[in-house]
Amino acid sequence: MSDPINTPRIVVTGRIPEAGLQILRAIDGAEVWAWDDDAVIPTDVRNDQLATADIAVTLLTDRVDAAFLDAAPNLKMVANVAVGYNNVDVAACAARGVVVSNTPGVLTDATADLAMGLLLMITRRLGEGERLIRSEEPWQWGMFMMLGTGLQGRTLGIIGMGGIGVAMARRARSFGMRIIYNNRKTVDAAIESELGATLVSRDELLTQSDVVSLNCPYSEATHHLMNAETLARMQPSAFLINTARGPIVDEAALVAALQSGAIAGAGLDVFENEPAVHPGLLACDNAVLVPHLGSATVETRGAMAATAASNVSDVVSGSAPRNPVAH
Repeated sequence: MSDPINTPRIVVTGRIPEAGLQILRAIDGAEVWAWDDDAVIPTDVRNDQLATADIAVTLLTDRVDAAFLDAAPNLKMVANVAVGYNNVDVAACAARGVVVSNTPGVLTDATADLAMGLLLMITRRLGEGERLIRSEEPWQWGMFMMLGTGLQGRTLGIIGMGGIGVAMARRARSFGMRIIYNNRKTVDAAIESELGATLVSRDELLTQSDVVSLNCPYSEATHHLMNAETLARMQPSAFLINTARGPIVDEAALVAALQSGAIAGAGLDVFENEPAVHPGLLACDNAVLVPHLGSATVETRGAMAATAASNVSDVVSGSAPRNPVAH
């Protein structure tokens, strides 16, 4: 418990759904200022607002670093509207007594749905097929036209068996896939039994999987987890799916693997230097690329905003946030 924050000034640095704003505006005595444009807030405008802010509600496009914190001398909380928080220097916040929260759980199903969508798109060559139709180039159905790969009996290897990894496994099981996973610890026995899932070493996962799905958090330990060496351990017929964080994959190495046929294809929702995408990926027909849509449903984005706002309400009342991020 900490002291309640009387008449808090809350700055929302990016456009968020109304569900979150309603909760913030209902906080007793709160003054809420919110940037209401899809464009990233200009730094000078943001800093002017942060100068008197008690709480900042931030998006993944905000880099909450020393410069951000210097602009907000009265800041007591950063409520990040995301499950990931690699945009936030948590240690710097802790050193200044600034509480950090995130929004886990609410985007699990949406992200798993998208991961499964990427898997189907790349294995059945749906992106290539749509590009062909839109090009208006002549085409003729044939027995060997754009043959893809079925999923029944194939092995899905999940790196990071948290909530999204488990949800992805459930979806893959319904397509008849076998599940193996690599995680810091074994998942609950009941979940393993339900999914028929087996914990394996990372090397075993890479060499045995027909599809490798990245569902792990981003950290120093997972930076470029998929690089030239690890990609080379995958089967030439295997596919890579990434809905976690872009820098988990060395994009230059992935381009080389896709171009050489070291792996069969990749489905990516996140990118190493987002929003920039490695130009080599754009030229790869065996890559499906979408712009960070993992949580992009009306329901999920609303729930994320509401969760972030509820974290703020907790801290204003003097309680710990229900979703704290620990240093």
